[in-house]
Amino acid sequence: MSAFRSSPFSNIPVVTKNLIIINIIFFLATLIFKNLPLLQWLGAFYPASPYFKIWQVITYMFMHGGWAHIFFNMFALFSFGPTLEYVLGPKRFLNFYFITGIGALVLQFAVQAFEVFQIVGSVRVPESLPASILPQQIETLQAIYYGPVVGASGAIFGILIAFGMLFPNAELFLMFIPVPVKAKYIVPLYIVLELYLGVAQYSGDSVAHFAHLGGALFGFIIIKVWKLHRLN
Repeated sequence: MSAFRSSPFSNIPVVTKNLIIINIIFFLATLIFKNLPLLQWLGAFYPASPYFKIWQVITYMFMHGGWAHIFFNMFALFSFGPTLEYVLGPKRFLNFYFITGIGALVLQFAVQAFEVFQIVGSVRVPESLPASILPQQIETLQAIYYGPVVGASGAIFGILIAFGMLFPNAELFLMFIPVPVKAKYIVPLYIVLELYLGVAQYSGDSVAHFAHLGGALFGFIIIKVWKLHRLN
C-alpha cells in the first residue's frame, strides 16, 4: 500500500498560492536570463525616468533584488496571506493585494517627486543642472532616475496592517523574541520603525521604506472603506 504525502502548498488558498508561484518564477527568470535587463524592463522607475513603462506599476511587485528579499516577502505572504484570503474571499484578496501594491508605489513616487523638487525646483530634472547643485544631490537624482523599485513588500505591508486590524489579539512568534507578542503591538511598532528609517535615510540604505508605508496606508484605508471589523 502506498501513502501519498500532501504538498506543503495543498492547504494554501488559490490566490496566495499562485502569487507565491508567480513571484518565484519571476525571481528564477532573473537568475536564469542574466543577459536580459529584466530589472530594467519590469522594475518600477520614477515616471520621469527614460526607463519608465506603464506596466511596471504591476510587474515591479513580482521582481526581487536577492534571495533574502524574496524569502522574507514570500514567508510573510505564506504566513498571513491565507488567513486574509479566507476572510476576504479570493477576488477581494487579489484586489487588495494589487491595490496596496500600487498604492505603495504611488507614495514612493510622491516622495521621490518631493526630493527632486527640493533639488531642482521641479518634479522633472532639467536638461542642464544648476551650477549650485552639490555632488550628493546629483547622486540622489541619479538614484531616483536610474534605480528601480522592486519587490512585493508594499503589498505585504498591506496584508500585515490588515491582519493586525482584523486579528489584533493574535499572538505571533518573532525571531529573537522567545515569547508570543500580540499583533496589535507588533504591527504598529513595525510601521513606526519603517517611518523612522524612511525619514532618516541612512547612507547605503536602498530599501524603499515609503513604499512599505504606502502599502500599509492603503491597506488601512481599504479595511476602513470595506467596513471590515476585528474578528475573534
